[in-house]
Amino acid sequence: MRKFINYCKESFVELTKKVTWPTWDKMQNMALLVMVTTVLLAAILFVVDFAFEHLMAAIYTL
Repeated sequence: MRKFINYCKESFVELTKKVTWPTWDKMQNMALLVMVTTVLLAAILFVVDFAFEHLMAAIYTL
């Protein structure tokens, strides 16, 4: 049990004193980048899925 308590204490110290957290502006920029990338990837996957669906429909109707 002592090892676990020691681990928790050391983790707390590391997270509060040793970790360099990003600024609020940097975090907002990174979050915006993630959202834009996600939307772009979703749009690309939608286009690819739409194209394959119509391609398969055309092949099966031959």
